[in-house]
Amino acid sequence: MVYYIYVKIINDKKGSFKMVKHIVMFKFLPEAMGRTKKENVEIAKNMLENLQGKIPTLVSSSVQINSESANPDNYDLVLISDYNSWEDLNEYIVHPLHKAVGEFMKDVRESRACVDYEY
Repeated sequence: MVYYIYVKIINDKKGSFKMVKHIVMFKFLPEAMGRTKKENVEIAKNMLENLQGKIPTLVSSSVQINSESANPDNYDLVLISDYNSWEDLNEYIVHPLHKAVGEFMKDVRESRACVDYEY
């Protein structure tokens, strides 16, 4: 099976093509909203994965859970997503479906770290 993804490429001043990578890591509370950390991590993963195809400016995304074999001090969940421009990332951030995920995350997370860059 072959999948094609349409990517609008933005030309910067130097003539090279740029996209925006948005990486967000979450550390979850041991318990929140009557659920364990593991349950909330799974719910968050599903919520983030369900955004793909529903928010037009989200080109691609990957959501991963920290391995049980990894250092427990690591962050618990990571979102890695791609956008055609900073404007598209900003549209994603204010989209109602993304905001709903953010409201859930505020209740279950201990901390959040984010890096955004052009590539």
